[in-house]
Amino acid sequence: MPALPDFKLETYFSKWEFSALYHMTASDAQSMTMAELLDMATPEQRQAHENLWLGYTETFGSPELRDIIAGLYQQMQRADILCFAGAGEGIYIAMHALLEKGDHAIVVTPNYQSSETIPLSICDVSAVALDPQDGWSLDIDAVGAAIRPNTKLISINFPHNPTGKVLERERFDALIDLCRRHGIWLFSDEVYRGLAVEGRAMLPAAADVYERGVSLGVMSKAYGLPGLRIGWISCRDHGLLSKMERMKHYLSICNSGPSESLAKIALLNADRILERNNRLIASNLAKLKSLFAEFEHLFDWYTPDGGCVSYPRYKGADGVETFARELVEQAGVLLLPASLYRSDLKETPADRFRIGFGRANIDEGIAAMRSYLLRNRA
Repeated sequence: MPALPDFKLETYFSKWEFSALYHMTASDAQSMTMAELLDMATPEQRQAHENLWLGYTETFGSPELRDIIAGLYQQMQRADILCFAGAGEGIYIAMHALLEKGDHAIVVTPNYQSSETIPLSICDVSAVALDPQDGWSLDIDAVGAAIRPNTKLISINFPHNPTGKVLERERFDALIDLCRRHGIWLFSDEVYRGLAVEGRAMLPAAADVYERGVSLGVMSKAYGLPGLRIGWISCRDHGLLSKMERMKHYLSICNSGPSESLAKIALLNADRILERNNRLIASNLAKLKSLFAEFEHLFDWYTPDGGCVSYPRYKGADGVETFARELVEQAGVLLLPASLYRSDLKETPADRFRIGFGRANIDEGIAAMRSYLLRNRA
């Protein structure tokens, strides 16, 4: 396998994520303390957690956890769920289980880097760009035109990182029909599922509506619990799940028992956690709209459909790379400039930046950003 390139986003974060004063580009919802999460547990659940045996766990994930995860879907059962050490391991293993040399895959751009670089390390890959002039939607005809006789996989991510786009239901259904006609796997990164903006509808899980749908979930994003490092894939094809489980033997082997225990408590309180996080993103979005309305000469703002990130346009003459660098160096406000979403397959917008709105205490970051803009870009 060819060596993978540096993960640009993570390399950037390694420099700034924990040193910047205001992390305004976070892609996860507000987290909580161990005490806050355990307060949601019943006395029996808390006792079970405190008396947990710290040995190896089942490679597929604990049966009880898989039952709870399956309950997040319409059609899934325990046997349809395989747990991973976060979503990143799930992406890596799924791509290696589904693709081999001689295959062809289709991805959307801009994208989370591993969604492109991992399949590119295995086989030929084509990209179809989301169109900002069409509300960042996906042209299904363009996807169809990109299909080859050896196309094995189409990879999507809705709500999308970094744009926050949720594909229109009719286009999603058309994509499912297209995959079904050609016998193509649909890998669907659904890590933001559950975070809705302004009451907009969510898409169904790909695994629920398509027999070759592979749905990726995680505790990190919508639930705001990245420290648990618990992700999963739901899929009706048990042969594929078994193949991925055997690959997991070479990586994490199994998940952390305490993390699985805490994930069970969180998911049994999923409605409560998602309600809290959706209230927070609604409040934060209103504050961001006010900020960007104040500086319309510098930014083109739009309201995303779901998730907790957006990808506004920067119109300043200095360019978004300079703007983002000076903003974090001089004001301590961290954003992700467009270069971190550059694709090797398709030209991507060079004048955008990712901003997050899922975390608490956004007021301080907005105040620092406003002060910087008034001093330097008024």
